Amino acid sequence: MIKSLNKSGNNMDKKPSKFKKIIISILIIVLVVALISFFGLRSYYNSQMAPMAVENIKDITVEIPQGSSTVRIASILKDRGLIRNELFFRYTAKTLGLDGSLKAGKYVLNNGMTPEEILESLQTGGILKETVSFTIPEGFELHEIISRLSDMGLIDKVRFEELVSNPKSFEEKYPILKDIPEGLNLEGYLYPDTYEIFVDAKEEDIIEKMLSRFTQVYSDEIANKANDLNMTLNEVISLASIIEREGKLDEERPMISAVFHNRLSINQPLESCATIQFALGERKQVLSYKDLEIESDYNTYRNSGLPPGPIASPGKKSIEAAVNPADVPYKYFVSNEDGTGSHTFSITYQDHLNAIDRIRNK
Repeated sequence: MIKSLNKSGNNMDKKPSKFKKIIISILIIVLVVALISFFGLRSYYNSQMAPMAVENIKDITVEIPQGSSTVRIASILKDRGLIRNELFFRYTAKTLGLDGSLKAGKYVLNNGMTPEEILESLQTGGILKETVSFTIPEGFELHEIISRLSDMGLIDKVRFEELVSNPKSFEEKYPILKDIPEGLNLEGYLYPDTYEIFVDAKEEDIIEKMLSRFTQVYSDEIANKANDLNMTLNEVISLASIIEREGKLDEERPMISAVFHNRLSINQPLESCATIQFALGERKQVLSYKDLEIESDYNTYRNSGLPPGPIASPGKKSIEAAVNPADVPYKYFVSNEDGTGSHTFSITYQDHLNAIDRIRNK
């Protein structure tokens, strides 16, 4: 009887101990889940409150109508691509004590602003600066870009020339420029396009806007293609600029690229008239034999390989063609001189001479 009671008593002592362990385990699990949820929510909140962009920042004009609630303002900003999460924006406005104090008007914001920065701007009242637009055609040389902007009264010519002569001053914001060889300027890297700028924009603002567009066009796909071809950024843009100046029709650009790639593969001079014109500093309609003898690193009649740098600002089609040459054996081409901008392509030099005779004897 005594032994039986002792045994029963031992079991009673073990049960509470086991129960405590279960309770502690449950509490630990709940605590872990709570911590994971907290940090997960915090991480999600931070991601939703981050700027929409950290590169290629764009100005965005927004109009906030009179009488707009914070809910309505959040919806407008979300539609314009300025915030990620309407609910979190409204929550932040409330926690900062700004709910109901945001002002109507026209604003120039940008997609690199945080929601807090946007809220700060929306307290001041709308201010819309006057803007002006300019267009840089594909194939423009740097001096032509400078002349156009100077003639429009948008830049101080000397200041602009000084800035574009030093790519390193823009490397921190645009790391891709680190691939530009020492001694070269931004020839070829100010992307040809139509731009809208504030009338009081500085020279740096204009250059950065054009560089930002260039980095958008020079996509990862193009960069990967360049790596596959063992081409540097400078080589791609140099070749693209020649293609831009030599080609008129988009469908011919890959074939023109192929001609130059085929020549480069056998160390045959590119013999591009466009590089001679760049070396001469003028675009002569007809080049003389004397012109072809000009002493210049950009003379691709006398020097093999690509020139030291770009000779103009290439457009997207030419940049893509530079890393996507057509699969053709051509090594020569000549303009058909029929007003269409088309060319006749040839494999051998004799075929090329025959093509020239046919075109000139039409």
